[in-house]
Amino acid sequence: FAKIDVNGEGAAPLYQFLTQAQSHDDGSTEVKWNFEKFLVDREGNVTKRYGTGVTPEQIEADIKALL
Repeated sequence: FAKIDVNGEGAAPLYQFLTQAQSHDDGSTEVKWNFEKFLVDREGNVTKRYGTGVTPEQIEADIKALL
């Protein structure tokens, strides 16, 4: 529960993996704000990235499709 970096050279390995695997629609990779979401399949592949304003209810169909 320690504070970690999510952008830049000091980013935690998990966020390095997530952001490199799935960029924003504009091609940028940095986490822009809190509560960005990454959808990961059973094999560990990042399948989609959602912005801060996207609610869990809005991505329900995408989650169900991977189950």
